Order: sequence, then C-alpha cells, then structure tokens
Amino acid sequence: MNRRMVFYVAGQMVLVEAVLMLLPLIVSAIYMETCAFAFIASILIALVLGEAMVLIFKPSNKVIYSKEGFIITALSWVLLSLVGCLPFVISREIPNFVDAFFETVSGFTTTGASILTSYDGMSHGIMFWRSFTHWVGGMGVLVLVMAVSPTSTDRSMHILRAEMPGPIVGKLVPRVRQTAKILYLIYVGLTVLEIGFLSLGGLSLYESCIYAFGSAGTGGFGIMSDSLASYSPYIQWVITIFLVLFATNFNVYFLLLMRKFKAAFKSEELWTYFGIIIVAITVVSISIYPLYDGLGETIRTAAFQVMSILSTTGFATADFNLWSPVAKAVLLVLMLIGGCAGSTAGGLKISRVVTLFKSVKRELYRMIHPHSVGAVKLDGKTLDDGTIKGIGTYFSLYVFIMIAAFLAISFEPLSFEAKASSVIACFNNIGPGFAEVGPMGSYADYSAFSKIVLSITMLLGRLEIYPLLFILMPSLWKRKSNA
Repeated sequence: MNRRMVFYVAGQMVLVEAVLMLLPLIVSAIYMETCAFAFIASILIALVLGEAMVLIFKPSNKVIYSKEGFIITALSWVLLSLVGCLPFVISREIPNFVDAFFETVSGFTTTGASILTSYDGMSHGIMFWRSFTHWVGGMGVLVLVMAVSPTSTDRSMHILRAEMPGPIVGKLVPRVRQTAKILYLIYVGLTVLEIGFLSLGGLSLYESCIYAFGSAGTGGFGIMSDSLASYSPYIQWVITIFLVLFATNFNVYFLLLMRKFKAAFKSEELWTYFGIIIVAITVVSISIYPLYDGLGETIRTAAFQVMSILSTTGFATADFNLWSPVAKAVLLVLMLIGGCAGSTAGGLKISRVVTLFKSVKRELYRMIHPHSVGAVKLDGKTLDDGTIKGIGTYFSLYVFIMIAAFLAISFEPLSFEAKASSVIACFNNIGPGFAEVGPMGSYADYSAFSKIVLSITMLLGRLEIYPLLFILMPSLWKRKSNA
C-alpha cells in the first residue's frame, strides 16, 4: 500500500475544495452577507489542512494501483464532507455539526435529503454552496482534478473507476486525462445549456444556477420549501428534460459528438431506460388522473416525478404521499433501479438490472437444459463470468447494506414506511422517501446516531459500496499492491 500517495492525493482534494469555496464566497460578497466570514474561515482551514497533508506525505513513488484508487476515493470523499460542512457550522445557519455533516454528505453524494424544515433566514451564499456540492459531486471532484492536472497518468484510471458510478467504466480515449476532460466538458456544456433555458423562463441567474446544479448532479436541493411546485410549467418541463439527459450514460454524448450515431443508439441500456420512462409515466398518469385538472397537468406532474425519482434527483412538484398505492409502488421501484451507468444518477443502475435479469434467465434455462452453454450478452457483446459474478456480488451487498441500515435506525419513533424509504432513498441517493420523510418533509426528526448511519449509507451508495468498505479493512493497508 502506497500510504503516502493516498494521503497526498487526499490533501490535494482538500486544497481543491478550498478553491471551490471561492464561488459561494463571491456570491456572499455580492449579496453583502455575513456568511462570507464563514467561507473565509473555512477556506483558510482547508488550505492549512490540505497543504500540511501535501507537504508531510509527499511521496517519492507516485504509482497508483487499484487498491490505492479505491482508498483515495473513499478518504477524499470523507474529508471533503468534513471540511465542506464547516461553512454551515461557522455561519451558525446549521449550528449542529452532525446536522451540517449530514447536509454536506447529502450534497456531495447528490442525495438531496435534508434536515432543514424551513429555508427562512438562510443566506444566498450558504444555499449556493449547498447546491454547488451537488454539481461537484455529480461527476466527482477527483475526475475534475484528473481533467485539469498535467500529472494524471494511465494509473489514474483506478481512481476514475472507483469514483464514476456504474458497473463498467472505461476510457473514452486512450489517455485518462483526456477521458476526464471530455466527461467534464460534456457536463459543463449541459449545465450551461440548462442555466440558459431556465433563465429564459424568468428565473434569476442565481435561481437558474441553483436548479441547474441540482439537475446536473441529480441532487435535488432547492431554495423553496415546496421544491418546484410553485414554478411555471415551462420551468418544470425544462428540468424534466434535463433530468432525462443527465441520467443518460455520458458515453452516448461522446459517441454523438464523434458522429458515431449507430453506436450511440445501439445501447441496450439506453432503450431500456427510455422504455422504463414511457411505461412509468403512462402508469402513473392513469393512476393520478383524477387528482389533477386535465390531461396536460397530469402528464406534466407524472413525467416530472417519474424522472425526478428515476434519475435519483428528488425534486418534487407534488406531494406523492397523497398519490394512489399503484403510483407510489411505481416510484418505489424506480428508486431501486436508478439511472444509466456512466451518468450522474444513483441507484442500482439499469445496466446491472438488465444483466441480472439475463443471468437469472440463463440459470433457469440451464436448470431445464443442464448441458447447454448459454451466454449473457449486453449490446451484442458477451459478458464474461467475472463481470456477471461481480454484478451478482454487488447486488448481494446492495441488499445486505439496506437491511443493516434499516435495522440500525429501526428504533426511531417514525413509521415503518418512513424508515424503510429513508434507507432506500439515502442508499440510492434520491433524497425524499415516503411518510414523514416525503417530498414535503425532512430528516430533522432522526437522532444524531441515525443521521450518521444514513450519512454513511449515502456515501456507500454514491461510491458504490467498495471504496468505503476497503477503507475499513486494515489488511488492505498492509498488503503489497498489485496492478
């Protein structure tokens, strides 16, 4: 284990976070808010901590293997969350450290679960930082560093694989730095485009940035207590469309830019994704039609909520606690599925779901025909047994962690529906659940212990389990690394 390299890179991440805090500091200065002091203090703390780590742990050997990649990713995300919550605490806008940590983890992991019950008295700077963490966490701050750092090497691919959501992460181009740069250029381009469309709908630049950050990172933090219910149909449709785009595998956009249209639309995951969207919107629309005035409003409301949940964003235009059991059941299934691999969405991922169904189908066929040799294919390519086994193992851990987290918070005096949906919503990085933690509720009533459990659950979901598990395994810190 190259421990010095692990802490060195983690220190660099803290320094990057200090730079990122300059943006909300500028917002605070524009609005002449006292929270500017909180950002100045937080930036100084981050600079001192990050620089100390870089100087103390500067390595002579900068080689990164898969083990280091996982541990660097997990340690960096924990440090980013601990430092990122300082502005909330220092400004006293979220004075309780556990609450501030929960809110920050929820931001960086693009979950959108909140302990805030009211936004009255919250400053523009703090609310901007709260939503900006979504944008930073959506694509990943480590990917950002690889995109701009001239020292990134092909070994950095281990970090890219550890941080990017999805079962398979590969290079778009031969060099890792170029891959990271392409991903971020697409990400920035779509974000700027959404800011433009939201501004055309009458939102201020500040509001447009807030909701574009939430959409891009598929996070869900907003500035209104009713989320997006009070905004115009135009704004709701714009955000719905961009939720579809950000929950799509970014490889598709790269292929479209390269004019490889046949390859872009050959994706089995993509067509399954669109099929799920159409079926879910149809079923929910039929189910909630009696609650709304006309077909147009019904479809708009259904489409927005379906995409908000499937993309694991968590915005709301309606209190779906009041919807029929059928509509709520559809939303629950969408919570578990999530968006496409290689997108900013959370959840199990559609490619994993497709592979799991195909592998189950193969095993059932083998039970009837023991001597058959069936292959599981995705996009016309045969998946090796290692990939299938890995997805099966991930699914087993996925279920086990949700059960363990539910048992850990089961003592809370909330309804069964609230506790179960809290775990599902946090682990799949969605945010709102049902009952007390529904779209018009919050996580404020949970104890400090449960908030920590749910914070860990959010990190496990965003980093897709393994990086955070590896950091807790002492044996990995001792063994010699293998490529």
